Amino acid sequence: MDLGLADAQGEPVVPERLIFADDGRIPNSRLATLAFRSRGVNPVLDREAIAARFETLFSANDWRPSWRGGVYDYHHYHSIAHEAFGVLSGWGKLRLGGEQGEDVELRTGDALVLPAGTGHCHLEASDDFLLLAAYPEDQRELDLLRADPAEHDAAVARIARVTRPTHDPLGGETARWWS
Repeated sequence: MDLGLADAQGEPVVPERLIFADDGRIPNSRLATLAFRSRGVNPVLDREAIAARFETLFSANDWRPSWRGGVYDYHHYHSIAHEAFGVLSGWGKLRLGGEQGEDVELRTGDALVLPAGTGHCHLEASDDFLLLAAYPEDQRELDLLRADPAEHDAAVARIARVTRPTHDPLGGETARWWS
């Protein structure tokens, strides 16, 4: 409740679902990118308290918190893991889906789930923009691929083997969003 990501019954908020086509350089995914919008973070929480809430929430749903930082300012994707972000502070605008994709603005308390293969790139952000990244427990390794047609087909094959976690990082069943 402190992150504004649950409804009155304690269920995760319904995410925006975004699907991006394969552009021949970035495979993207037939699974939807999930943007969970915070309804408002408890104002008494500072950045460290928000981070602790996200770490607890992600861990409880078998998504391993990994690092804090921003997003690279070039188009890239991961072919062997799904990735989740929790916004700890500030705001940032990302382009998702490759060069012809969609710009998405994230704010403190929002969470984003990028299925394996989904392109993402930093466009602009506030000075205090900070993310916590997490990955499903069974996806311990992470690759970093740029938009490169020469890598495309091998990446598509790897993406097809990435398992789907039972739950999204907020506790909803991924089958509900990724059917």
